[in-house]
Amino acid sequence: MLRKRQISVIWMGVLLALFVAGCKKKTPPPAPPPPPAAPTVTAPPPPPAAAPVIAQFTAEPSSIERGQSATLRWSVSNATEISIDPSVGTVPANGSRTVFPSNSTTYTLTARGEGGSKTATATVNVAAPAPPPPPPPTTTSRATLTDRLSTDVQDVFFDYDKSDIREDARATLTRNADALKAIFADFPNSIIVVEGHCDERGSAEYNLGLGDRRAQSAKDFLVQLGVPADKLRTISYGKERPVCTEENESCWQRNRRAHFSSGQ
Repeated sequence: MLRKRQISVIWMGVLLALFVAGCKKKTPPPAPPPPPAAPTVTAPPPPPAAAPVIAQFTAEPSSIERGQSATLRWSVSNATEISIDPSVGTVPANGSRTVFPSNSTTYTLTARGEGGSKTATATVNVAAPAPPPPPPPTTTSRATLTDRLSTDVQDVFFDYDKSDIREDARATLTRNADALKAIFADFPNSIIVVEGHCDERGSAEYNLGLGDRRAQSAKDFLVQLGVPADKLRTISYGKERPVCTEENESCWQRNRRAHFSSGQ
């Protein structure tokens, strides 16, 4: 009996010791707070695209007579689309274009790109050709010069939409060269105008350019034959001064010509 009591006491002591040890166990510390979230970095917006720059847009000369030409010149950067109105259309970033306006015209250059659009203008003022001066009190020399041109110098003709000198025109211009040399010998102060003419087909502006090329071709041929270049002046009347108004090839052929008149 005593033995059993001793064993019970021992077990009670063991249990008491375990209980005390369990009561003395430390409570674990609380978990640390999570680290603060990294701040959100917003990328700066891309810089705006550069606007188009029109460095140059000019018309040279800015004043002409009808039948003469002017040259548009331009220089543009930061543009993806460039156009000139009226009549010219889409153009490269840098360049020039010869125009033959029949009336005073303001040309507008428009440059477009990712950065927007820009415009610039250039005006060509067109004046009607000056009328010939009145004849001097004694008209003998003027009339004689006019008579010499009408009798000794003949018109030359061109094919449709062409400015090349035809074979028959070569023969005519060869005779005209000899006649003009004789006229300049008799009238050393005279100037002869080589007029370029067209038939009625095509726009007025296109025919002014074609007439200019025809007059220049005739002048160049005469100069090659020894006619003084400084005695010849060219002008284009396009389709403004027809000698025939019927709508057939025979009439149109008469209008496609280079004509010679007195410049003074």
